[in-house]
Amino acid sequence: MKANVIWLAIGFLGQALFSMRFLIQWIYSERKKRSVIPLAFWYFSLAGGITLLSYAIYRRDPVFILGQATGVFIYTRNLQLIARERRTKASGVS
Repeated sequence: MKANVIWLAIGFLGQALFSMRFLIQWIYSERKKRSVIPLAFWYFSLAGGITLLSYAIYRRDPVFILGQATGVFIYTRNLQLIARERRTKASGVS
């Protein structure tokens, strides 16, 4: 298989992962009957963002690279904040 076909598949995979987060958020919010962002949203955001960033680097697209790199930073930071909050709650410290 040619490299460009593999990278095209990686790009589509990244877009699919990235899109799944919206489906997960919508289903979760419907179940809760309020707008919420579940943990899986951030994991799919990170997985899709990293995959799309890889594709953008392969394509050498600076606009796409900047956009995805910024997103990856934000998704990672949200996961760090969630982990910190869980540790704080588990230790009983407010």
